[in-house]
Amino acid sequence: MTNKQSHQDGTISKHEINWLTRRAKDGFGMVTTAAANVSKDGQGWEGEIGVFSDHQIDGLKRLTKNIRNLGSTSIAQLFHGGMRSPQKITGVIPISASTNECQESENGFSKTCSDKDIIRLIRDFTESAVRCEQAGFDGVELHGAHGYLISQFLGFKSNRRKDKWGGSIFERSRFLLEIYQSIKKQVSESFLVGIRISPEIKNLGITLGDSIELTKILNNEGIDFIHLSCWDVFSRSIEYPNNPKKLTEWFTESIDKLPAVISTGGIWSSKDSEKLLKQGADLVGVGRVGIAYPDWAIHLSKKDYNPPLPPFSKKYLRSVDLSNKFINYMRNWDGFVLDDK
Repeated sequence: MTNKQSHQDGTISKHEINWLTRRAKDGFGMVTTAAANVSKDGQGWEGEIGVFSDHQIDGLKRLTKNIRNLGSTSIAQLFHGGMRSPQKITGVIPISASTNECQESENGFSKTCSDKDIIRLIRDFTESAVRCEQAGFDGVELHGAHGYLISQFLGFKSNRRKDKWGGSIFERSRFLLEIYQSIKKQVSESFLVGIRISPEIKNLGITLGDSIELTKILNNEGIDFIHLSCWDVFSRSIEYPNNPKKLTEWFTESIDKLPAVISTGGIWSSKDSEKLLKQGADLVGVGRVGIAYPDWAIHLSKKDYNPPLPPFSKKYLRSVDLSNKFINYMRNWDGFVLDDK
């Protein structure tokens, strides 16, 4: 989860280490970092964790040592914001698969990636993954969801290229595939490499059918896990609203011999988790409930576990290792933080 607790140079802060360590200590089996930018021009917001430079490794080692000692698995989420990297933060015009309207750019448009840019970005993702292994992470997750750079290459509306990086979903997935293949050549065999995708993003032109085809392509590459970021795992497809299938089911029922499937979005109770597993997911991913309840995972054996919903007092959120900066950020989620002292 984005938390804006890291330092200006991308090094991880003690607050971010504490909040992630607490989730491992209290029972989560896998702890994934917030989006960690692989390039200086890929930063999406202030306080973002970085993995673009060797000077960030020592802090990450403290985090991964804590998580490993507590028996949990650590995953770094590798990210580039693309046209969602504000020029006021990076100092450069945001880049994307094509020239797109872009609120984060001073001139209102992103810059189309050149072949040179693409080669550099593949290298940045690869070198960042190598740093993560050096720092002690068990693996990385390539953030191909939520409209960031990899998503911008995957969408037919945001990627209108006529070269080998654009066209059908097979060409539009080339950028992601070459990142994955490059990383696999540089890390050890035991180092996990998974990919997070959004099943549908209408404004970018990411369709459910293309996402299923993409997953088949990734499956053939031998990825270690696929992470479906659904926002709501109980919702139907926006493309096929009359079909009762939930988003996760479209994947688990369409593709044989999938890798481990993580699905995320709107999970709160043990019954929610059971329903998601019945959809075919292997792992249940959570964000907001894990922020509020660091011991959430160990209570799932209770059939009726349904912890109280927000809002939460600032005092309570501090007690579960959120810093004041993180608490203020969570005000972006309506009704999450009580307006108290």
